Amino acid sequence: MEVTLIINGDHYGFSAEPDEVLLDTLRKLGYKSVKHGCDTASCGVCHIIVDGQLVPACAYLTVKAHRKSILTLEGVTDKARKIATYIAAEGAEQCGFCSPGHMMTLVALFDENPNPTMDDVKHYLAGSLCRCSGYEGQHRALEAYLERGEVPR
Repeated sequence: MEVTLIINGDHYGFSAEPDEVLLDTLRKLGYKSVKHGCDTASCGVCHIIVDGQLVPACAYLTVKAHRKSILTLEGVTDKARKIATYIAAEGAEQCGFCSPGHMMTLVALFDENPNPTMDDVKHYLAGSLCRCSGYEGQHRALEAYLERGEVPR
C-alpha cells in the first residue's frame, strides 16, 4: 500500500506492507531513537507521538499512520534536552536504552498538561519501563525539574 508519513515535519512517500509496524518503518528511515523493546506494547521503549497522542510504535501499523503527524525524539530535542539534563544530574541515566521512550512520554504529558503534579508524572511513566534505575533518581530529577517551573513549551 502506498503511504505518506509526516515525520518530524518531513514528508515520506513509499510502499508499505499491510502488516508493517511503524517501529520498523521509522528505524528503516533512520529514526534510531525509536527502540525495539518488548514488541508487545508493554514497555514504552518505542513510544512516539502520532497526531498528538502517545502510542507504542511496535503496535501501530504503518498504513494506519498514512498522512498523520509523527513525532520522534529527533523532532523534540529542544523540549527533551532540559529534562535530560536534570535526569543526568541526578545520576538516573544508566544504560540510556529507555530514555527516548521516557522523553517522548514526558513530552506528551507536558503537551497535555503544562502544570503536572508528581502524581501525574508517575502515572504517565508507569507504562515506561526502566530496568536499570529503580525510578527513584528519575523521580527526584523530575521533582526538581517541576519545582523550577521549566516545563518545555
